[in-house]
Amino acid sequence: MQLNHAQRELTVKVVYYGPGLSGKTTNLQLIHARTQTEGRGKLLTVETHDDRTLFFDLLPVFFQTKGGYTVKVKMFTVPGQVIHNATRRVVLQNADAVAFIADSRRSANADNNAYWADLHENMRENGLDAAQVPIVIQFNKRDLPDTKTDEELEETRVKGKEPVIGAVAIRGEGVLETMFAVIQLAYRKMDEQAGLARNLGLSEAGFLAQVFDRIDTSGTQVAGWLEQLQKEEA
Repeated sequence: MQLNHAQRELTVKVVYYGPGLSGKTTNLQLIHARTQTEGRGKLLTVETHDDRTLFFDLLPVFFQTKGGYTVKVKMFTVPGQVIHNATRRVVLQNADAVAFIADSRRSANADNNAYWADLHENMRENGLDAAQVPIVIQFNKRDLPDTKTDEELEETRVKGKEPVIGAVAIRGEGVLETMFAVIQLAYRKMDEQAGLARNLGLSEAGFLAQVFDRIDTSGTQVAGWLEQLQKEEA
């Protein structure tokens, strides 16, 4: 979190992490496509000849609080290929929250586990405490053969502390739900650290409503979640 009181600006950084071809880029592309033009920055993508993301995507979502603070939510993906570990480490610097995008096929277990360990190692290298930085796990590609069952995902959910969301990112399923979960946890951690509600007048419901104000949430669970938060704060 970067909180600049002089410029009245808060910057939140969310990083999408995971193995190559797990769907990190697809997630950001879908979010970008569902966001109104005036509510999004340019999606930057650098690709190699084999269509894998080589560097990272940057998706800034801007809005202004009632207290006059400009909030920028910056969303990155890391490159998935093993050889780009140094780049992953750099992109991960100062992350406020992480969405770990896993391939839900059983054949991808080894890759998922390797990149989960890689994430925690790179967090340590960056001075980030994995116990303190919010992480949401998305199990993508739920439409493919050999995918884990809902019961197996539930077992993963029960074993760990991280929220677990199933997804078919290429169809947009689970994409906004993952974004909502990771940004919600980022807000809670930042509020704990800097008192966003108390000092900036920025409540959790208000923050999330602003983030999703220019995003088409139709056909997702997010609209209902936002409505429930508003009711709870009323």
